[in-house]
Amino acid sequence: MPTEILMPALSPTMEEGTLAKWLVKEGDTVSSGDLIAEIETDKATMEFEAVDEGVIGKILIAEGSEGVKVNTPIAVLLEDGESADDIQSSGGGASAPAKEEAPAEAKSEAKAEAPKDVAKAAPAAPQGADGNRIFASPLARRIAADKGLDLSQIKGSGPKGRIVKADVMDAKPQAAAAAAPKAEAAAAAPAAAAAPAGPSADMVARMYEGREFEEVKLDGMRKTIAARLTEAKQTIPHFYLRRDIQLDALLKFRGELNKQLEGRGVKLSVNDFIIKAVALALQAVPDANAVWAGDRVLKMKASDVAVAVAIEGGLFTPVLQDADVKSLSALSAQMKDLAKRARDRKLAPHEYQGGSFAISNLGMFGIDNFDAIVNPPHAGILAVGSGVKKPVVGKDGELKVATVMSVTMSVDHRVIDGALGADLLKAIVGNLENPMVMLA
Repeated sequence: MPTEILMPALSPTMEEGTLAKWLVKEGDTVSSGDLIAEIETDKATMEFEAVDEGVIGKILIAEGSEGVKVNTPIAVLLEDGESADDIQSSGGGASAPAKEEAPAEAKSEAKAEAPKDVAKAAPAAPQGADGNRIFASPLARRIAADKGLDLSQIKGSGPKGRIVKADVMDAKPQAAAAAAPKAEAAAAAPAAAAAPAGPSADMVARMYEGREFEEVKLDGMRKTIAARLTEAKQTIPHFYLRRDIQLDALLKFRGELNKQLEGRGVKLSVNDFIIKAVALALQAVPDANAVWAGDRVLKMKASDVAVAVAIEGGLFTPVLQDADVKSLSALSAQMKDLAKRARDRKLAPHEYQGGSFAISNLGMFGIDNFDAIVNPPHAGILAVGSGVKKPVVGKDGELKVATVMSVTMSVDHRVIDGALGADLLKAIVGNLENPMVMLA
């Protein structure tokens, strides 16, 4: 029977996307791993691979279609011996020829006694005991459902470990997954009350009736940013810690290093030092190197630091993993690469998801200080302002001029208490005001 190709979830948070471009046409033969479409998520445009072999019998969603929900059929794949005629007879998603309207009673009776040979849609994408989505082709999910198989117990041989038809054909039924009680408990839990949505679109339009304005349509990225930041500000108990950091020693040290690295084409930025300072501080104050996980806190071992990168229409927060053990020059090169690919929307999901702490630097835009919103599940974010020459009083009481940078650390109080946050910020300041210690 024909197999439906479903709109994939290309990231854990993806709920819908734009089918930007088809790379195949009806009648084309595809094999597992062949690129068949380009899907635009809220963050990037990604290539979508076929997970089964066959012939593209029907394209159901035209390229350029926006707001296509995950698991929506987008095309129909035919196997050996099947033809396009099988699509209509099996309910494979193609529109059947118009028929003469039947009386309402006949419609109800026909609906109640649907033919048994109508193809069943593939079950929704399953989840393992840890709550993570199990990647399996629609045909594999359907066969597994028919055979009573537990997909969490099957090892996939397809691209990136995806479970395909061959993996489930010879598999034997397993015991019910341990996740069942968890799923039942989740289903039984009361739904959270919806937060007020604010003025409706019609209400806002009436407010400005008679005034000229340009209506800007929200793309997937802007919708996601709006939803996540609204949720973060409403549900995370923020508190803020502020410090001034004297940068003169760091600026001098940076200049000396850049002269030595000039032959290698390396030029360190102040932001590279900030990344390193935060990474080392998270190691020095390990209780603060944590994330909120709903009913528990996860203490991280490595320092995975996310850095906000502004792009047209929104922002990315690419993550520099193991930043505490990387050299300044390695961090600099990786940050430049991630920032470039972020602006080109070419980052893979694993490159902008995760991390335990974030940095948002608006100093290059002339901003003295600001308060950033914590990006869940991170426990904190450091908002960095510009370095400005100011009069300061030295340790011996003498008045001098110093380059001072103001920072504000926004903290999730569920993970980090005030004293712990103060220790973390103190460690960050110490690293930046004494940069030599970061090379020890």
